[in-house]
Amino acid sequence: MGKVSACPAAVACIRGGEEAPRLRGTVNFYGIPGGALVTARIQGLPENETGFFALHIHEGADCRGAGFPNTGGHFNPGQQIHPLHVGDLPPLLNFNGKAFLAVETGRFTPAQVVGKTVVIHYRADDFHSQPAGNPGKKIGCGVIRRN
Repeated sequence: MGKVSACPAAVACIRGGEEAPRLRGTVNFYGIPGGALVTARIQGLPENETGFFALHIHEGADCRGAGFPNTGGHFNPGQQIHPLHVGDLPPLLNFNGKAFLAVETGRFTPAQVVGKTVVIHYRADDFHSQPAGNPGKKIGCGVIRRN
């Protein structure tokens, strides 16, 4: 792993919608050479069939409204098929309502995702269904802001 700053370059504060009103958390974006280190610390996840929840970066910049209707599709500037969208991230794994994720990616830098949204979906991404992996309802959202 390349050198990582002690402070994230960008942050998304996640809040749950009506499907998961207790959901809260933070997704941090640290700059590393050629990409980003993404960390997510989430709590208040609801129970589902598998314990996995999809985590995506969406194109939209607005988490207002029931069901987060203004988040747009997955961040996908290269118009790739799913799961090769720039905004496709590994799933969250629920343990007693909490999840932690850390992943290094070369798909984007923190500056490229500022102003976009992080979305948590009710189900896991299946990594093959088009156009977005059939992850179910949007249950959490946060706008990515420069830190």
